[in-house]
Amino acid sequence: MSEQRTLLVVEDNDEDFTALKRVMRQLGYPNPIYRATDGDDALAYLYHHGAYANTEVAPSPDLILLDLNLPGTDGREVIQQVKQDTMLRSIPIIVLTSSSNPKDVQTSYLYGANSYLLKPVGIDAFKRTIEHFLHYWLEISLLR
Repeated sequence: MSEQRTLLVVEDNDEDFTALKRVMRQLGYPNPIYRATDGDDALAYLYHHGAYANTEVAPSPDLILLDLNLPGTDGREVIQQVKQDTMLRSIPIIVLTSSSNPKDVQTSYLYGANSYLLKPVGIDAFKRTIEHFLHYWLEISLLR
């Protein structure tokens, strides 16, 4: 991974976020990982409101990794709002969720998600999923 990429992870579950950070470090992801704990927090981060007003503390992300089922404003609403905003819509949103509900998949893509990944059960499967995510989105894909 030659280019520095800013990643915003929107995840309300502390254990899932800790596992994600650990796996990404094991896979050699060298950059800081920024976190929002729910949809409202994610939107505050993206619009640089409140605690996120300082862009040095909260840099604009190159990529958003988003859980769907969040307290308050959920992931579907975050996708919809981000993709309707001319300043934010070019940021790829990758859904990483435990929901395999076809309606969630369809809604996510309808609202503008760029990819939909299932959180696999088991650390080995989770590590493989994150490895593929990193390879595709940070090594193969050209980002804005």
